Amino acid sequence: QVQLVESGGGLVQAGGSLRLSCAASGRTFRNDNMGWFRQAPGKEREFVASVAWTSTAQFYSTSVKGRFTISRDNVKNTVYLQMNNLTPDDTAVYYCNVIQDWPSTPFNDYWGQGTQVTVSS
Repeated sequence: QVQLVESGGGLVQAGGSLRLSCAASGRTFRNDNMGWFRQAPGKEREFVASVAWTSTAQFYSTSVKGRFTISRDNVKNTVYLQMNNLTPDDTAVYYCNVIQDWPSTPFNDYWGQGTQVTVSS
């Protein structure tokens, strides 16, 4: 069974940092482009960032570019999201997923439970 398990969320003050992790199991994802998405209360899920399977390309939404960094470790089958200079607008549940169509279309069968990020002002 394929699983994506997100972790690393929490409560942080504005201006702070968090590092999210997404551990994959059930199969290797080293040949897949991977991405992070988020869903804020009352809003639709939105794209945040993606990384190519070779790690040679990254793509970011306008709202996080320059503050967030996506990376991956194909040996550990894990994807990371380093989030700096967080603002209350970043409050959401964060999910990782396979990117079906580069750079931002997710593969809908693999959603995990997500990890909550709350940024206080």
